[in-house]
Amino acid sequence: MKPEPNTYSALGEVAAVHERRSLWTRIVIDLRKAPFTARFGMVVILAYMLVAIFAPVLAPYGEAEVFPEPYAPWSSIYIFGTDQIGRDIFSRMIYGARNTVGIAVATTFLAFLIGGALGLAAAINRSWLDQFLSRSVDVLMAIPSLIFALVLLSIFGSTVTNLILIIAVLDSTRVFRLTRAVALNVVVMDYVEAARLRGEGLGWIMRREILPNIMPPLIAEFGLRFCFVFLTIAALSFLGVGIQPPTADWGSMVRDNASLIMFAQYDLKVGLTPLLPAAAIALLTVAINFVVDWFLHKTSGLHDE
Repeated sequence: MKPEPNTYSALGEVAAVHERRSLWTRIVIDLRKAPFTARFGMVVILAYMLVAIFAPVLAPYGEAEVFPEPYAPWSSIYIFGTDQIGRDIFSRMIYGARNTVGIAVATTFLAFLIGGALGLAAAINRSWLDQFLSRSVDVLMAIPSLIFALVLLSIFGSTVTNLILIIAVLDSTRVFRLTRAVALNVVVMDYVEAARLRGEGLGWIMRREILPNIMPPLIAEFGLRFCFVFLTIAALSFLGVGIQPPTADWGSMVRDNASLIMFAQYDLKVGLTPLLPAAAIALLTVAINFVVDWFLHKTSGLHDE
């Protein structure tokens, strides 16, 4: 005979399904109530993600493929023309989305991993560890991050690994300050003290008691940090110490084609060529700020009249 089904297990599964459905329902309702700017930002971010993921499929030519026609005009063959050595600008714009945005996302994740973990540890352990980490962060923040990154990249070399590590460490100082500040309001709560009295370890308290209660400001800060990291990578590439050729990057594309602006009075399309990667950088930055503003307003508990 077959065993009878476990009634409690079945009820639990039904409750879990109902909870997932209600979660998706709340998400859909929130998206419908979102302002136009937030929905516009989400559409732009989604479009950038799709372009970055499917770059080899969308690009008509290779990332570093060179044609014997430098500075070719806009045409059906070369949609945005070619650069100074004959590479298709439209294809490099598409690959630049994968390289610039992908490296910025990886750098931001690493910065939050470093800064968030150290910030939580400093907030919980209010002793010599807090003082040591806080004073070290103060020293790093006293140095302009762009100049410091230029110096370090000049010393260690402008590889992608060095670029991610250096910018992540420098940017983790800002994440540390925010994480420590918001966590200090949580560590004094009774449930955190109860976890300490139960003998829970530092990692368990950070992961189970504090982190879930400080996620909204951290998520918003992740969006803002990504914008700063994104612009820093583009600036370093523009200065020649960021992402190195032949890898496509929007910052270096602005630098390589900047001389075409002076020809705008003769051919407007040619003059707009160096502005295309700059516009791509600006559009993504504005879109992320739209979404972050909406998210902060929603999680703050404020409501429009």
